[in-house]
Amino acid sequence: MNIHEHQAKELLKAYGAPVSNGIVVFKLEEIKNKIKNLKSEKFVLKAQIHAGGRGKAGGVKVLKNFEDLEKESRNMLGKILITHQTGPEGKEVKRLYIEEASEISRELYLSCLVDRESSKIAFISSTDGGMDIEKVAKENPEKITTTRVELKKNLDEMDIEKIIKPFDFKSNLKKDAANLIKSLFKILQEKDAILIEINPLIVTRDNKLICLDAKMSFDDNAIFRQPEILKLRDLNEEDPSEIDASKYDLSYIKLNGSIGCMVNGAGLAMATMDIIKLYGQEPANFLDVGGGASKEKVTAAFKLILSDKNVKGILINIFGGIMRCDVLAQGLVEAAKETDLKIPLVVRLAGTNYKEGKEILDKSDLKILSAADLNDAAKKIVQAIK
Repeated sequence: MNIHEHQAKELLKAYGAPVSNGIVVFKLEEIKNKIKNLKSEKFVLKAQIHAGGRGKAGGVKVLKNFEDLEKESRNMLGKILITHQTGPEGKEVKRLYIEEASEISRELYLSCLVDRESSKIAFISSTDGGMDIEKVAKENPEKITTTRVELKKNLDEMDIEKIIKPFDFKSNLKKDAANLIKSLFKILQEKDAILIEINPLIVTRDNKLICLDAKMSFDDNAIFRQPEILKLRDLNEEDPSEIDASKYDLSYIKLNGSIGCMVNGAGLAMATMDIIKLYGQEPANFLDVGGGASKEKVTAAFKLILSDKNVKGILINIFGGIMRCDVLAQGLVEAAKETDLKIPLVVRLAGTNYKEGKEILDKSDLKILSAADLNDAAKKIVQAIK
């Protein structure tokens, strides 16, 4: 789950991290009253959407006075902002963040995240702040320092030294940076964050450290124990189909292909997507219905796939364990009849009650292509949509 910049900064501030003073507005009428809380003659106006690249798209403005602020706010609120992360459809700006402008001396990069490969927490530091870190990693990898640390209550001073070493800070900034590192580490642990990114982390002309921008993501699987974080969720920023999926506890991610997938188990889902690509087509989604899906859950998953207008065919690949193939088959039949299915459907069943499941499908009078194995299923669905 992602949150907005202004929400991330409130969280940083609560943990003692240095951030600029700012206000969030949802209506233009709020600006005049709320702006009194800022002690600055210059302002930075920022569109609040869950996507990077706002500056290049016109979603960040540095303004010299209140009159310019009002004018640009009118232009920005309600605008469709298109960045390299939103896709061509863009995102509507439904809230604005206004903060005191800072005089920048240096721009740095700092983040911490859960590193699944090493089962540690990784801190990433770079002197190339304000830029696309993936681009820096590709073109100038020597400018990125990654420090992996064990998940423990407190960081060792030696670890902190490694993290901030690329910045070459003097004594006062060194102390502030160490405190910031400790704050990020604490948020990651206590709030079940999986990513905290400060880009840029700036040094001001009066030699102060400020988190000028902030991005945070949280573990969906742990959100049940973070009610205060869950309140920050903005459904306007999420794909409607992924919101529907969460209601049924389905693991669903929309992709850009033409073959819809329904699979039980993340590993099997990845293998299914891979073999579709092997035969020259692209998956339309990642969808894991889980190990013990009910008939209702399967029906919901099927309808979810069909809600994507790009889907030209569906491949269902189920290995029955806890999940019984006959339960899945019954759910498929009901969903197909409810939705008046008119596109090719290939089903591969194996495992618990797969014979009973196949019998239900055969007697359904639906045009379902049965597959012997995953390879056969991929071949059939690719041929069918052609």
